[in-house]
Amino acid sequence: MAVATQHVTTLHAPSRAATWPRAATAAHAPQWLTPLFLLTVDVVALAVAVLLVGSNPLLVLAYVPLALVSLGVGGAYRPRITLRALDAAPWLVGRLATAVLVLAPAAWLGGEVDALIKVALVGVVAVVVGRTLSYAVLRRVRRAGALLDPAVILGAGEIGAELAGAFRDFPELGVAPVGFLDCVSDEGLPYPVLGDVDRLDAVLDEHSIRRVIVAFGPAREADLVTVLRLAVQHRVDVHVVPRFFDCGVAPEGPETDDVRGIPLYRVRRAALRAPAWAMKRLVDVAVAGAVLLVTAPFLAVMAVAVKLSSPGPVLFRQQRIGQHGEEISVAKFRTLEVNHDSDTRWSADDDPRVTTVGRILRATSLDELPQLWGVLRGRMSLVGPRPERPFFVERFGASIDGYGDRHRLPAGLTGWAQVHGLRGDTSIEERSRYDNQYIEHWSLWRDVVILIRTAAEVARSASR
Repeated sequence: MAVATQHVTTLHAPSRAATWPRAATAAHAPQWLTPLFLLTVDVVALAVAVLLVGSNPLLVLAYVPLALVSLGVGGAYRPRITLRALDAAPWLVGRLATAVLVLAPAAWLGGEVDALIKVALVGVVAVVVGRTLSYAVLRRVRRAGALLDPAVILGAGEIGAELAGAFRDFPELGVAPVGFLDCVSDEGLPYPVLGDVDRLDAVLDEHSIRRVIVAFGPAREADLVTVLRLAVQHRVDVHVVPRFFDCGVAPEGPETDDVRGIPLYRVRRAALRAPAWAMKRLVDVAVAGAVLLVTAPFLAVMAVAVKLSSPGPVLFRQQRIGQHGEEISVAKFRTLEVNHDSDTRWSADDDPRVTTVGRILRATSLDELPQLWGVLRGRMSLVGPRPERPFFVERFGASIDGYGDRHRLPAGLTGWAQVHGLRGDTSIEERSRYDNQYIEHWSLWRDVVILIRTAAEVARSASR
């Protein structure tokens, strides 16, 4: 997405002296209008299905909210660029089928399997028909200049110019570009060049941007990665033109829009959305609280063992860097003899200052258990990038690309890098790569997988 391509000046578009199209003033309508409209239509569609079938009231009361939740979690109410009900039908059917599977055991026990199947089948037809009608209404509203999303296009090459022309000529796509970000002249382009890609953060605020379109341009890919990670943290949708899409390697599905033959893949930001964070936080509190309650007697025994192992406090406290670069206090069972260089000295497994008890605690990761209190307080998460000391964060941030991007989420007790063996004196570059991959591909299930793998590793270490 970041290789240089020739700049096209032959596109039939207004010259520099002409007045460029402007985003419609209605583009700043509340973002919740479209999702609320789609949700309302789905509620009506499912209600109609229920009335037509006339099934068991209790089953109905369960099916309708479950179906709506399944659609919502899957992104059915996120405004798309291309509104095509038939293209979305297979995905909608899949989300509605999820609700049926959840209710199937209860329906079987209550002898209501036939009723559930009838409601599901009629519901699918009703939702698809409702989506067809609602998309037609939205396209008409967009053509009238309302509900348009202000956008900026990164890259003013051939692909960027074609996308801009499509958005200008087909307002039903719902995108109103304000300009390009590139290091070329805007001569012959349908919209002005607002500066280079490093101005993205400022442009997002100045123009209330809701969509960032990443087309082919002259910026290096390494430079774009950091810029786009910053954009994803804003309340904007980031769409990327996949590399080699004309060779049939473009992804398909609900995250991809087709704009006049050019696919736009929407960059996921699941871990940075409020609903996702609420679920993650709920799991943190439940698991951390339960583990602390169950292990309380063992924690007391470990505290006594540490105290008797060598002079000094039971807990070792240290400042680390957490989310958004803020300092947090991390507490662990002390595994070393008391020293004063821990903030700037890199720890090693063969450190001669490790106590006998400390060696056991390190090998089994039991020295990390006091950090669960930090998880309960919301200073950390069960799963996330491991926090590092300020001295090393500054050092690694200056020499490793993307290292600072690890701090987009709260620090974790364990992480994607750790379950891949990257603990202690291991490659910082690899750790950073795994941490950023975890953030960009986060899911609640991945957190569960990491916790299970961490528990298995602790059990193996304890058995040795």
